[in-house]
Amino acid sequence: MTTRDVTGPLARAAATAAILAAAALAPPPAAAAAPAPAPSSPAASPAPSPSPAAEACTAGTGPYQRELEAHVGRTADGTQDAGDCEAIRTFQRANGIRPANGYAGLATFRTVVAVAARTNPNAAGDCPVRPHRVTCVDLERQILWVQRGRTVVFPPVPVRTGRDDEETRPGWHEIYWRSEDHVSTLYDSPMPYAQFFDEGQALHGRPGNLYAHGGSAGCVNLTVPAARRLWDLLTEGDAVYVWGTKPGTEG
Repeated sequence: MTTRDVTGPLARAAATAAILAAAALAPPPAAAAAPAPAPSSPAASPAPSPSPAAEACTAGTGPYQRELEAHVGRTADGTQDAGDCEAIRTFQRANGIRPANGYAGLATFRTVVAVAARTNPNAAGDCPVRPHRVTCVDLERQILWVQRGRTVVFPPVPVRTGRDDEETRPGWHEIYWRSEDHVSTLYDSPMPYAQFFDEGQALHGRPGNLYAHGGSAGCVNLTVPAARRLWDLLTEGDAVYVWGTKPGTEG
């Protein structure tokens, strides 16, 4: 056998071995993808809970029933029925009164007075008109607003003023000190957005129920949101005018 005869078979054998080795190292062919499962039917949604508006209004007759009935356009007979309750509750929700339960209580009545005064709070001319800002505090109606000239720049909001023997002092005053996060050292109670206008008497927010315990010790209490808005408007040196007599006090 010649050298050429030996080399040919050996070369072919080596090539075959290389092909077999490459085949052994190659990854197996990918398996066919399983068909995607058919989408299942959506689960039934739970029944929605009844909305607050759908709940029955069950509050009884309140102390300001006639006044609330008249304001919301119901027959002012002084006796609560389901229609009265729902109309009063709708008013409460629209004006942020809590709880909005349809009860004709003091907080709702005071809000009605403020809302009714919005068109022209100074119709009677009791708050003096000046070219500068004047904060008007009407003790009789228990409302506050701010006017510049004849333009109302802060619409009427309900307030709580001093109780009997600690009445808010009437007359002209001036804001002389402001304390945003004030706490009373005398009563150890928060007075946020306090704007002092007459010794210890101030315009300030009252957290919680504005009408709890009957009256203040002379300050003009507002809800905290209203006090914050008033704080953003007024400054030291602004005028405050107080007049009238709070119902239930001797003045």
